[in-house]
Amino acid sequence: MRRITVLGVGYVGLVTAACFADLGNQVICLDVIEEKIAKLKRGELPIYEPGLEEMVQRNAAAGRLVFTTDYAQAIPKAEFIFVAVGTPSGVDGEADLKYIRTAVESIARHLDGYTVIVNRSTVPVGTGDSTAQTLIERGKKQGVDFQVVSNPEFTREGSAVYDFLNPDRVVLGSVDAEAAEAVAELYRVFTKNIMITDLRTAEMIKYASNAFLAMKISFVNEIASICEKLGADVKLVAQGMGADQRIGAAFLNAGLGFGGSCFPKDVKALTYMAEVNGLHPQLLRAVMDINRDQRRRVIVQLRELLGNLRGKTIGLLGLSFKPNTDDIREAAAIDLAHMLANEGANLRAYDPVAMENAQRVLDGVKFCGDAYQVAAGADAMILITEWNEFKQLDMPRVYDAMAHKVFLDGRNVYDPAEMRAHGFEYRGIGRPLSGTTTDSGRQTTEEMATASVK
Repeated sequence: MRRITVLGVGYVGLVTAACFADLGNQVICLDVIEEKIAKLKRGELPIYEPGLEEMVQRNAAAGRLVFTTDYAQAIPKAEFIFVAVGTPSGVDGEADLKYIRTAVESIARHLDGYTVIVNRSTVPVGTGDSTAQTLIERGKKQGVDFQVVSNPEFTREGSAVYDFLNPDRVVLGSVDAEAAEAVAELYRVFTKNIMITDLRTAEMIKYASNAFLAMKISFVNEIASICEKLGADVKLVAQGMGADQRIGAAFLNAGLGFGGSCFPKDVKALTYMAEVNGLHPQLLRAVMDINRDQRRRVIVQLRELLGNLRGKTIGLLGLSFKPNTDDIREAAAIDLAHMLANEGANLRAYDPVAMENAQRVLDGVKFCGDAYQVAAGADAMILITEWNEFKQLDMPRVYDAMAHKVFLDGRNVYDPAEMRAHGFEYRGIGRPLSGTTTDSGRQTTEEMATASVK
């Protein structure tokens, strides 16, 4: 059993704390927002993450997981302190480190004996060095010793518990081999694939990884736009590309682009770091431009299909940036809602778990109890988040409920031929506008003959 403190009860911090507590460690979870800690003490989570609530409640009941707002309780006896506080984007895309600085200064005031400070937050390259400098200045006055380790996280919202327990790799960066090895021992029960580097390299691995995955999404969306113009099917193109082991199929799903707390923020921050060091990160800029354009293209398509959108009723299926989370940060649905409201459209929306969060940022939207209520009287429907419950909707029922039969499939969930057979004016992302190619890529003999004559 090790004594671990985790600062921050967001997606990263709470998952880290709960998973380490589940191994039998004594974990104190600290956050300065009293409302969050009060909810956790009652067994209520401030976030939605599959599998996390039961794990938190089980370990809290066993006394292995404790919640507090008091640094004096959380810091002095800890062997490891994991910093997992937010690093939001600043005005120019830079990472705002105010929460990191506050946390480090508070840690320094309460250190009592040798402690390993583990930076779990995504921070600009060089932050580990500045963290160590702050602690050195404080530590000399208090006569305490410490080491700093960078431990970037690679968990995905919606499957964060699984990813923590089954990591592809664990990355650790430090100037002290013993400190890095001590943190490595915490993870060896999960994986032997542990990579130890210097601080700056570990910090860069996180940014480079997220930027690369974001680039794959923007790349396939760029290909999708070309497919639409040339009559190719991006789903089959992606399938053919992904079969190449050098490319891989992951993150080659054309859609409305990426969102959430990581990809947009990290690509912006990496771009900023490059620019302020005299570089010209053209590829990173293009990744963000393409992602932004994906949302705008929906408005263009709706105008083409419905004309002026003022007074039109548009239904939004899904509000979170991805399934299995209630996170709406940088979500396509939020961007689209604002753009459609500016066009004068009337909006209806439904999401299985994210409506409470969406209500805080969206005005004038009618939130419904299910997808069929969204469809009632709608001129167009947009599938935005590919929740499982949307994948097998009763499409004749949806069709009958709508005023106009326009359906935009922002995640390519449905078969175009089937949707058109139901009578919908269907549009996917990078799918042929004619009803020839299906998800299996087959054409009927009649269709092929017709195509050859044309």
